[in-house]
Amino acid sequence: MALELRQQLKLAQQLIMTPQLQQAIKLLQLSRVELLETVQQELLENPFLEEASVDEPADTAPAERRDAVEEGVYDRELARDASWEDYLGEFASTPRQVQAREFESADELSPLEARYSAKPSLEGHLLWQLRLSTLNEQQKSIGEIIIGNLGPSGYLQATLEEIAALAEADMDEVRFVLERVQLFDPVGVAARDARECLLIQLKSLRYDRDPILLELVQIHLEDLEARRYKPLLRKFHLDMEELREYLDIIQSLDPLPGASFGSEEPSYVSPDVFVYKVGDDFVILLNEDGLPQLQLSALSQLDMEQGSEQEKEYCAEKIRSASWLIKSLYQRQRTLYRVMESIVRHQKPFFEYGVTRLAPLILKEIADDIGMHESTVSRITTSKYAATPHGIFELKFFFNSGLGLDDGSQVGSESVKALIKKYISEEDVKAPLSDERIAEMLKESLKVNIARRTVAKYRTALDIPSSSRRRAHF
Repeated sequence: MALELRQQLKLAQQLIMTPQLQQAIKLLQLSRVELLETVQQELLENPFLEEASVDEPADTAPAERRDAVEEGVYDRELARDASWEDYLGEFASTPRQVQAREFESADELSPLEARYSAKPSLEGHLLWQLRLSTLNEQQKSIGEIIIGNLGPSGYLQATLEEIAALAEADMDEVRFVLERVQLFDPVGVAARDARECLLIQLKSLRYDRDPILLELVQIHLEDLEARRYKPLLRKFHLDMEELREYLDIIQSLDPLPGASFGSEEPSYVSPDVFVYKVGDDFVILLNEDGLPQLQLSALSQLDMEQGSEQEKEYCAEKIRSASWLIKSLYQRQRTLYRVMESIVRHQKPFFEYGVTRLAPLILKEIADDIGMHESTVSRITTSKYAATPHGIFELKFFFNSGLGLDDGSQVGSESVKALIKKYISEEDVKAPLSDERIAEMLKESLKVNIARRTVAKYRTALDIPSSSRRRAHF
């Protein structure tokens, strides 16, 4: 059979992702900060895009000018109308008359103190105490060197000889200042090891008068951690009840005094949506603070007939890009509002009573409710936050799996996690709750059939140690 070339005609459909469509999809999943950066960058690069004046609404492009741009350019009048002068009224749950009050209520949900107050660092906390102390200037200089050589856990990472050399002071004065710093809050900071840290705390609490307690900390910490109690009972002639009293005292101490002070920079969250209660209803308000109102610039009205083909093509492309950006932003905010509106309908018990009433919810339920694809809902809920009467939550938080109840209904997994966290926070530190006991308590309160391993999985997800580790802190 001879080989030959033939021409064949074939009709097929293919989905092509245009650059404009890719941009619209990208805008959906951008966080609020990333969106502002993208808009500002486009304002710098596109001469046909500008920020509308706050005082004056954007003018509508005359109809006779629309034909001046090539056929592929998007409707300029619609783009100008999308300058969002009427944007808030369309995507707000209440009439325009009460929107001023809505802004006030939205600000009350996340006060400035809650958004911008930084957590104090260990170094700053200690330096504040050092400056208020009665030490002289030379001793304060030594104290600053000591504080500057502390690790994240609060332990001293330099030797006394090194500190004395840096401060040009004698060893006795360095030891004196170190003892003073070790009594600052938190007590035990600037210790060289865990034993010294615990001994400093015992001395501060006046427990150093008991020689047995001191020897247990100085020599037998490893034995206590490994639960080798019998040799200790024989050595100190104690019964188990007396040894348990010593254990309770040691467990009340903090071997990592600096761990409670975070050195990392706090991350601030600006909510994309505000949800607050007015009467019996919940009002949704999109956060437009800082988001520019865009419009096509006056350059788009210029007569381009005199330019070259390349100049015409460039101008048409930039006008098309500006129009599409305005429409994409409009569509993004519209989609965000519709998704949040659906979430409020599905999770109304949460907005009424808090996280313990969070219901099971999946993306498909929201997608079916608003008539969109699941991927669109997934993108619009990524890195977006809602300020609610119970705190600020990522939109992904409202989607969680469900556990079956005895009556056939379901409860959200996040609600179960919240209860587990509540039970553990209220437990007796001397007798922590086991996973089996927590499962029984959940059965009693929620009538939910939950296995011990499920409780262990949720506890691990909450970064809570097991009952044996919660009992022993060293």
